[in-house]
Amino acid sequence: MKQRAAKQESIRQRYDKLKGTLTERARRLFVASEAIAFGYGGIAAASRATGMAESVIGVGIRELKAIEQGTAPALDPRRSRRPGAGRKKTTDKDPTLLPDLKALVESTTRGDPQSPLLWTARSQRNIVAELEKQGHQTSMKMVSRLLKELGYSLQANRKRLEGAQHPDRNAQFEHINETIRRQLESNEPVISVDTKKKEQVGQYKNAGRELRGKGDPEDVTVHDFVDSDKGRAAPYGVYDLLENEAWVSVGISHDTAEFAVQSIRTWWKEMGASRYPEASSLVITAGGGGSNGYRLRLWKLELQGLVDELGFPVTVCHLPPGTSKWNKIEHRLFSFITKNWRGKPLVTHQVIVNLIAATTTKSGLVVRSRIDDRTYRKGRRVSDKQLAFVNLEPHAFHGEWNYTIHPTTAA
Repeated sequence: MKQRAAKQESIRQRYDKLKGTLTERARRLFVASEAIAFGYGGIAAASRATGMAESVIGVGIRELKAIEQGTAPALDPRRSRRPGAGRKKTTDKDPTLLPDLKALVESTTRGDPQSPLLWTARSQRNIVAELEKQGHQTSMKMVSRLLKELGYSLQANRKRLEGAQHPDRNAQFEHINETIRRQLESNEPVISVDTKKKEQVGQYKNAGRELRGKGDPEDVTVHDFVDSDKGRAAPYGVYDLLENEAWVSVGISHDTAEFAVQSIRTWWKEMGASRYPEASSLVITAGGGGSNGYRLRLWKLELQGLVDELGFPVTVCHLPPGTSKWNKIEHRLFSFITKNWRGKPLVTHQVIVNLIAATTTKSGLVVRSRIDDRTYRKGRRVSDKQLAFVNLEPHAFHGEWNYTIHPTTAA
């Protein structure tokens, strides 16, 4: 008995040394030859030693005998079975499975009244359920494999469609670039301005993740209802293209043109005046809508007040419609602020200010920020008489987008 156990252990040791280098067929033939050499009870002993099924060892023994007798069919050394052997593919047994699967996931069928998946999510679970309704035997794993073979994978939406483009879109960008180039060559200030997305203030979920102890995520509220006591924060940014510096006013009231111009005024007092003591002009690039839109009368009236305070002209160039994402402030300031506060609940206005002011980049971005606790009234109307007070000079090219506001004589 001990001798048989020792022989079985020897089979196991030899198999463990070689199995990593053998093909499936070679392993089968090796174990079969060990079973024959073992003698009576060899198949059972070899099965216990190697874990290979007795039926597989039996197949190997028959193959060895066929080889000895010279009746074994010719087999490519790279194959473990003769052609056609093994379990047939489901798509071979069910030839309509693949065409039916293609029909379900084709994007052209979405919204087709004849489509079984009309207005439903094209998830694997729904696809499996629909295939089973059509009489197919399938599973999530099988559908996943077939979809991969067909070239399908999970895809998110991608923002690439910009809608109708203004015919002078490129020309406006060229005009903006030329205006900025001349201004920077004169060492005069150029700023990019815009309002960042309004943020709810409180213990709310903030997108992104940050490092914390394992299993210790920060708890936030289940529902994102606005806290009436804390409200929202409206960060308005002013980015200095020449100095790579920025100012962000965090408003607690409404995002109006008055708030936008006040933010620019604060930037000049806190940062701009000391950086450009000899400034004789200022260029502002802004989006075409929002609190600094080119159609807003209040924006131009408030700018006139700022120009009179500065004592030198301010030129404004608006980006063409639908292109606000190309404004410099978006990808040189706002994107880095979002990265810096990812995964952190914006619990108070002061926390928002601190996170904004702590934003830096490898290129040396410097950001300063402060809460603007003024109240800005919505719906302020500007009469024709008030608008006529604005000393505005439209440019020859798209004067509604490009204009210079000069100090008034009264000022």
